[in-house]
Amino acid sequence: MAKDWAAVATAITTRMAELDMKQSELKERSGLALQTVREIQLNLQPRDRSKRTLAALSDALGWPSDHLWQVLSGIDPGDPDESDPLLAELTAIKGAITVLTDRVEEIERRLAVDGEQP
Repeated sequence: MAKDWAAVATAITTRMAELDMKQSELKERSGLALQTVREIQLNLQPRDRSKRTLAALSDALGWPSDHLWQVLSGIDPGDPDESDPLLAELTAIKGAITVLTDRVEEIERRLAVDGEQP
């Protein structure tokens, strides 16, 4: 089975953006050398790496230890954040804010039509 290092690089880069994480922070959290982190994240020298290396990166990114190994193997690991109750609550809060913002904008439009300034 072919190993998909490009998919690993994409997964790491996407997750780092989600977490607003820099390479230096990923290096610190994973305990890996910065050169190793850079090579894997940027897919500079695709070569066999140990499961431990990918597990360290997965853990540092807040994923289950086998997440990047599954990505490398072409297995869809799914969304590990799917059942996170904090993310569900955040989604609900964002929805409520959107509803409130829409209501305020509608009130402002009605006031503007009536010749009043908000």
